[in-house]
Amino acid sequence: MLKVTVIGGGLAGCEAAWQLARRGCQVTLYEMRPQTMTPAHSTGHLAELVCSNSLGASNLDSAGGLLKAELRQLNSLIMECADAARVPAGGALAVDREVFSRVVTKRIEENPNIQVRRQLCSEFPLPPAIIATGPLTDTAFARVLTDNLGEGMLSFYDAASPIIDASSIDFSKAFWGSRYGKGGEDYLNCPMDSEEYKRFWTELIEAKTVLKKDFEKGFFESCLPVEVLAQRGAKTLLFGPLKPVGLLDPRSGKQPFAVVQLRREDVNGTMFNMVGFQTNLVWGEQKRVFRLIPGLEKAEFYRFGVMHRNSFINSPKLLVKNYQLKDFPGVYVAGQLAGVEGYLESTGSGLVAALDLWGKLTGRDVALPAETLLGALANYTLRPNPNFQPMNANFGLLPPIEAKLNKKERRKQYSERSLKSLLVWVKYFE
Repeated sequence: MLKVTVIGGGLAGCEAAWQLARRGCQVTLYEMRPQTMTPAHSTGHLAELVCSNSLGASNLDSAGGLLKAELRQLNSLIMECADAARVPAGGALAVDREVFSRVVTKRIEENPNIQVRRQLCSEFPLPPAIIATGPLTDTAFARVLTDNLGEGMLSFYDAASPIIDASSIDFSKAFWGSRYGKGGEDYLNCPMDSEEYKRFWTELIEAKTVLKKDFEKGFFESCLPVEVLAQRGAKTLLFGPLKPVGLLDPRSGKQPFAVVQLRREDVNGTMFNMVGFQTNLVWGEQKRVFRLIPGLEKAEFYRFGVMHRNSFINSPKLLVKNYQLKDFPGVYVAGQLAGVEGYLESTGSGLVAALDLWGKLTGRDVALPAETLLGALANYTLRPNPNFQPMNANFGLLPPIEAKLNKKERRKQYSERSLKSLLVWVKYFE
């Protein structure tokens, strides 16, 4: 039986281990938690989600929806568990974090081809192996990687949104609904008039933030703290997380000046996540400023927003096809460590790395169609770039469609082309 090492029990590592195990490999999966914790994790469960409980849009005219469809077509464990732990979120796929991570942990630990070892790795793995230690790679193991790869670890920082006790929300000041009526009453909306917004914005930009460390290099552009967005201008939030477009307050029949959206964090609706409110404010300031939002005057916070390190390697210099290390054949780097950004992007990289490794062990050539987001993301990490940064799934990564179409139709064509090409590839590859 083929034996493989996978380091890291996050989304990418669990997906990789599962894909290899279902193909008959004997997998040893290393996870350092709970013996060694990170600044952001709170449990020892595998695949714990630390930022948002949303896995993004589900419709096929979005890159997130297409990525989900591709993963389902390739029998992704993470997608299967996410569907089982789903909570209402309009056109998005959101999960109950606790249920989700417990389901993943159970599936992995019960797989007879996977042995889970709860310990911190201290050595660079021998092939065949996949390194998926994630954006919070332990400092000691990061040094092991740096020593072996010959390139300094790059890093960026992002923040997690606060979670509020539902019983502390004043529902009389809020209303249920999704933008443009998509998804029904999946979001709780806290409307603001212009004066309320002005006061909130002023306090937000003047609030005290956590002091940056010397090694901090800035934020990932698509995951900016809400206060950083606010500092870009008085109206910036109105085109971002406080965008009122597509929402009508049923009490007035009018569109509010600004809207803060809350999303259920768990199946029972006892906790709510502040959508788009990832933040670097100190905890006392979070309570003071966020309580200026109508309906949240007495908000009790189950979790304040927190800042944590995200690390990734200089992939264009270090990787070859499908996340394999150039100088270490048979050893792969997957997940956010490899330069993809997002829950399902990380999942997809673990899946692709596992397929390529299995192909290498069994004499198969794994070349995912360039028309797929899974293939395009893998290719992105190889593009020469002196300022390489992690990338989310997006249609801009795909080969262009020449026909003149409107945006929605063009995106639909991208999705149809991708899934068709992937279906053909799966039949051939399997």
